Parts: sequence; C-alpha cells; structure tokens
Amino acid sequence: MKNTALSQTHESLGAKMVSFAGFNMPVSYEGVNIEHDTVRKGVGVFDVSHMGEFLIEGPHALALIQKVTSNDASVLSVGRAQYSCLPNETGGIVDDLIVYRIKDETYLLVVNASNIDKDWNHIAKYNEKIGAVMRNLSDDYSLLAIQGPKAIEAMQPLTSVDLTGIKFYNFVVADFAGIDYVIISATGYTGSGGFEIYCKNSEVQQVWDRVFEAGKAFDIKPIGLAARDTLRLEMGYCLYGNDIDDSTSPLEAGLGWITKFSKDFVNSEALAREKEKGVSRKLIAFELNERGIPRKGYDIVDDQGNEIGKVTSGTMSPSLGTGIGLGYVPTEFSNIETVIHVRIRKNLIPATVVKLPFYKGL
Repeated sequence: MKNTALSQTHESLGAKMVSFAGFNMPVSYEGVNIEHDTVRKGVGVFDVSHMGEFLIEGPHALALIQKVTSNDASVLSVGRAQYSCLPNETGGIVDDLIVYRIKDETYLLVVNASNIDKDWNHIAKYNEKIGAVMRNLSDDYSLLAIQGPKAIEAMQPLTSVDLTGIKFYNFVVADFAGIDYVIISATGYTGSGGFEIYCKNSEVQQVWDRVFEAGKAFDIKPIGLAARDTLRLEMGYCLYGNDIDDSTSPLEAGLGWITKFSKDFVNSEALAREKEKGVSRKLIAFELNERGIPRKGYDIVDDQGNEIGKVTSGTMSPSLGTGIGLGYVPTEFSNIETVIHVRIRKNLIPATVVKLPFYKGL
C-alpha cells in the first residue's frame, strides 16, 4: 500500500485504516454517523491525497482535453473548473474527473485514485497525435477537503483571500495556512459547502495543523472515507466503480449534461446515436418505503419479483433516517414515483424512484 503524507497523522489520531485504491486511508475516526453529522452541521476535514493530478500544458493542451473529455472545456476561463468524464471507445466511461484551467495554456485534471495509471495511459494514447505537454503530479501533491457550513468562517483567518467570493466550481491560487501558493477550490463532493486545498506533500502537515488549530472553536473533526461515501450518496453523486465504469454510458448514468455534442471527442458519434435512439436503461435514485438498508449488488425487482437491475450504491442515510440507493433499471421503470422493490436477504422491500438529491439541506 501507498501512504499519503498524512497516514501517520491519521494513525496517531486513532483512525481505522483500510486499503483503498492501493492507499492506506482512514475510513473512520469516531464513527460514520458522527462524522457525517459533523460535515452537515459544522466543519470536517478529509485527507483525499490519494486522488491523481495531471498537468496538461502548452498550445495543444485544450485540443487534447477537448478530445478526451466529454464536457466542453473551451468555455472555461482561468479560475474556473468543470466536472467531466473520459469516454472510452465502446460507449463506457474510463473515469470521471474535474478539469481546472490554471492559466491560458495550463490545465489540471484531477482523477480518481484507482484509475491514475489507466487514465494516464488513455490520455497519452490520444496525445501521440496532438502533442500537448503532460506531467503526472499525483505523487507530489496532497489534497485536503475542508467541508461543512462553518468551513469558510473557520478558515477565513488562514488566508488573505475572501473565501466567500469563491463560488462553486471556481478556484484561486493564493496563500493559505502560511503557505504562499496553494489552490483553494470550491469543488466539494459533500453538498455542505466548504472548499479544497491542493498543496505539496512537504506542506500538507503544516496546513493540516493550522487548519485544526483554526477550527478548534468550531469543533472541527477529521473525517474518514465512510462518511465521505454517505455524504456523496445523499447528493446522488456517482462513485466510479459503483455507479459508473467502463461498461456504463454517460447517458445511461444521467450525465448527459456533461456530454457536449457540439465538439468531437472520443466515441462522440456513437454516443450521439445513442442519445437520438434513447437508452434502454437508466441510473435511478430510490428511497425505501420500509425499514432496510440497500447494499451494492442487491437485486432490484419488479412487482412480480422479476429481477430488473442491481443496486450500485446504497446506505442508511444518516441525514434522512431511511434507506437510499442508486441502481440501473430498464427505462420504463425510471420515472419519478415509480415503485420498485429491493431484495434484502429474503424480503422484497418496496422503494420509490425519487428525484435527486436525496438531501436537500434539511
């Protein structure tokens, strides 16, 4: 396993450590419900330094990004970011990612830890004909997500930048926690506000210490990957390897909004035909109508007990107190308020298809 620059810090804090995407990562400290509640109501800090970072530079940088990603990066101004995905040649998804425009001809791609090598090789293959400058910075940089409704107030003393001015999917390069140049980005995956800090591995311990010092008055807590998963699921955000993968189309996954056919990208013609024809299955969100916890891999069935799909992500929502999940079903079962069933052990638990997000800031 690889360690992040903070792995020993997590262990010293009593974190339960697990192997995740080849990294030694904290899954929980005090328990998922306590940590989840901390982010929804206060401020919590995630070490997500396992994520990958690719720098794409030069006069051909935009051309490469336009070719390999589904969204339209040409609309990005410096200081803006966008959610996107890397389509593969067979209609599926290599990975989902965030694209940051750092300078006129410099872009940062942030990818999932489990896909760093796969993504790099995929992008490099298309770059052979385009010729952008590619640098893999994944082993050199750390990433902290400081999330929650009190995050901005707690962290404002650590920077000269007005944190309230960084709107969702915007970022700045500025001073923070005594470090002159970090990226402060509002691209969190929890739905509770806050921001992320990109800095060098050699700087992250100082940032971590200063963040927790500044957050003492706000009862700041370290947060593990388990709560990260329940938080993102309450928002309906896809998790690669669960809800999207090499076999799922972005259109099936409800990611048509980041699939822009105004440009040519990998497999765009085939995806355009799929859009015109209509997909045969869709990723739905559902809430259980009775007590139960849906888990990944559980059967989704119709009212006759016939299997129509599988749960891709599921949990007992800490915020809502009910079982929630995502899963693929035939399109005819995807309409809002459709009743389906989830097989939990030997019981068929009724569930209702709902509109995302599950959590609406209650």
